[in-house]
Amino acid sequence: MTASEARPLTAVRQFPPGFLWGAATAAYQIEGAAAEDGRTPSIWDTFSHTPGKVFGGHTGDVAVDHYHRFRDDVRLMKELGLTAYRFSVSWSRVQPTGRGPAVQKGLDFYRALVDELLAAGVRPALTLYHWDLPQELEDAGGWPERATAERFADYAALVADALGDRVDRWTTLNEPWCSAFLGYGSGVHAPGRTDPVAALRAAHHLNLGHGLAVRALRAALPARAEVGVSLNLHEVRPLTAAPQDVEAARRIDAVGNRVWLGPMLRGAYPEDLVADTAGLTDWAFVRPGDTAAAHQPLDFLGVNYYTPTLVSAPGGAEPGMADGGHGGGPYSPWPAADEVVFHQPPGERTAMGWSVDASGLYDLLTRVARAHPDLPLYVTENGAAYEDAVGPDGSVHDPERTAYVHAHLEAVHRAVQDGADVRGYFLWSLLDNFEWAYGYAKRFGIVHVDYAEQTRTPKSSALWYARVARTGVLHAPEADGARTADGAAEAVPVQVDAVPGEAVPVPVEAVPVEAVPVEAVPVETAGPAAGGAAGDGAP
Repeated sequence: MTASEARPLTAVRQFPPGFLWGAATAAYQIEGAAAEDGRTPSIWDTFSHTPGKVFGGHTGDVAVDHYHRFRDDVRLMKELGLTAYRFSVSWSRVQPTGRGPAVQKGLDFYRALVDELLAAGVRPALTLYHWDLPQELEDAGGWPERATAERFADYAALVADALGDRVDRWTTLNEPWCSAFLGYGSGVHAPGRTDPVAALRAAHHLNLGHGLAVRALRAALPARAEVGVSLNLHEVRPLTAAPQDVEAARRIDAVGNRVWLGPMLRGAYPEDLVADTAGLTDWAFVRPGDTAAAHQPLDFLGVNYYTPTLVSAPGGAEPGMADGGHGGGPYSPWPAADEVVFHQPPGERTAMGWSVDASGLYDLLTRVARAHPDLPLYVTENGAAYEDAVGPDGSVHDPERTAYVHAHLEAVHRAVQDGADVRGYFLWSLLDNFEWAYGYAKRFGIVHVDYAEQTRTPKSSALWYARVARTGVLHAPEADGARTADGAAEAVPVQVDAVPGEAVPVPVEAVPVEAVPVEAVPVETAGPAAGGAAGDGAP
């Protein structure tokens, strides 16, 4: 029994002093102003304007108009008691062609945003890349090409030079798995290519780009700045303890998690990943020194979590999904693991069809903490989409989202109590927004947005979260959905342990992570892989 499991049921769950309470967004999902002040198309502009790629033909052209309304949005953050805000910079707004000097009007927007945040007492947490590659770089080959990693480092330096005096927390990449394997593998994300070899090449160059960007940031930022990366690590669980299901989980863990954790945190690709994918590529795109370049000292690791991943070997009696709930489509985002079967756990689901299981977040945080005890952690995304409705009085009551966030914060607190160095939580998302291939059909925000009028209405989950942020105490959800934010009629917090999944988790320590020396990987001059040229153009 862990220390947290032994706590009395009425224990007050107080988070550590200095714990950051934040919310997160991404540039293309909220900014709009797609063609203003020098901004040029990103791959998501092109993808969303391609018929059939995004639900309803929706685009991010206007989104929630944050570009013109950011001061009101920051005022809302302050009113909700947030102590931090995680946002991303649009590469196409700052450096439209992906090379050359910065556009000052683009940088001026982020300068003004950061200044507004600081004046409101909200700490900015900046992400350099949240999937919106400039279209000109994609036309030149995109992430499957080595040059994109080099351009990314140049872009990082430009942003650091402009904002390094006022932003202390920097993230290089957000969820590179989605960029590589949904963008170049299954094609359900921009740029919509469907080549597993290109996806693996993209993964490597995202790893390399991360490392080169960290170097560029260290050279430009003051010593106080913290630099990290945000990964959507999959909490992979085999359906049963049968060896074939455990093997299926190992394969997904390799291409879902350790493809990033290996180079970034250990300086090498896992031996089993290279072996698994040998039928697709000899990894000749990895040059001597690449994995060392990717392996840079980090100040924190961001963990994004929504739902666990339940898998089995093919041939079982239970039907499954082909892609693990990542947007459908005929092509797999799992190179060399496309025969693995994904299963929907029983129980409650969100509007995305994802199971609600906070035990996965606890297991993930504690396992990463055991493997990397000296690396501070942040939960940089966690949240849920539900079918929100505006009531007759104009309010939005979303008790399901409140319950989801409560359960996951309880899991974070348990992890902290059991030794994980988790220093903050960023709820996804602050605002309803453009949800990638789902367009505006899915709402993740704790603030409702009327897309026609662009009016903002905090949902009951936002008011409940504001109480938690202000006090640092995990209050139980109110019977009325926490409709007030002033702390009145405060409920006594009660212990609500997340229900452990019945599936058998694969411990990180049990999965081989032997280093593959760079010299053992054949080296060749970088060039396009078969089928890796720019093709026609989420969850």
